[in-house]
Amino acid sequence: MSSKRVFVTALSFSKYSKEPKEYLEKHGVEIFWNPLGRPMKEEELIIELLKVSPIHGIIVGTDPITRKVIESLPDLKVIAKHGVGVDNIDLKAAKERGIIVTNAPGSNNEAVADLTWALILAAARQVPKADQTTRQGRWDRFVGYEIYGKTIGIIGTGQIGLAVARRAKGFGMRILGYDLVQNEIAIKELGVIYVSLEELLKESDVVTVHVPLNEKTQHMIGKKELELMKKTAILVNTSRGEVIDEEALYEALKNNRIFAAGLDVFSQEPPVNSPLLKLENVVLTPHIGAYTVEANYRMGMAAAKSIVQVFNGEVPENMVV
Repeated sequence: MSSKRVFVTALSFSKYSKEPKEYLEKHGVEIFWNPLGRPMKEEELIIELLKVSPIHGIIVGTDPITRKVIESLPDLKVIAKHGVGVDNIDLKAAKERGIIVTNAPGSNNEAVADLTWALILAAARQVPKADQTTRQGRWDRFVGYEIYGKTIGIIGTGQIGLAVARRAKGFGMRILGYDLVQNEIAIKELGVIYVSLEELLKESDVVTVHVPLNEKTQHMIGKKELELMKKTAILVNTSRGEVIDEEALYEALKNNRIFAAGLDVFSQEPPVNSPLLKLENVVLTPHIGAYTVEANYRMGMAAAKSIVQVFNGEVPENMVV
């Protein structure tokens, strides 16, 4: 393989394990890094990429790989997502140019499921408020809700949804599922009961969302859906921010229409001016679902191997287009 050049926009690529970076270097890949220390905007990407042109591959996090970005790189051969969701990549533009797009399926299932449960429990027992007031020298007793034996509704029963369901089994929960395609493993091994979205929202004590972002899922949870939920319910989103109508969620939380929410994702990241930041009954984290040492290693190696496979003229294992 002749010398190839890769630009890494993903801030966490090989950050907690050296192996992905070393794998690329071992295969003669020259690496250029995101110099801004944050996800880049379209114009910033184009400027920085042109500075180190030619670029043959990109390892991308949440930065927008738009048609304009793709068209600015005549030598680009592969875009490797450092993660799973590819909604920030213009797949149509990549396909038209013959550019291969890959991702890292299964790499962060357990990490995201763990954080989902951290948000569920933190919201149910008001842990952030209890922590904050205790540090202030107060001894306020916050009353929450038990999770054991309750009903959880899982919207999207792919790999992450199933990982959440497995944990729910340990809490003795009744598990409801909603998906366009029913998962036989979910039914046979985990006892998931598939119902309509309306029924799931009405009956669940916890609703957790695990769907990709597309035209059908954008704002799939809005004012109408929130009004169906129990007043004691908790809503958790670790998928994509745009799946929930944040204005409607803000109103529901502010007016105590639902008990609490836990959010790891937002329609704008970071959510600098979001009114959700002003509420006490929502637990917020900065899109860290995949941020474990183990998941970081798996995502990094998947991206690095895909890059090398494409450069070697091979079909990558995790090809999206």
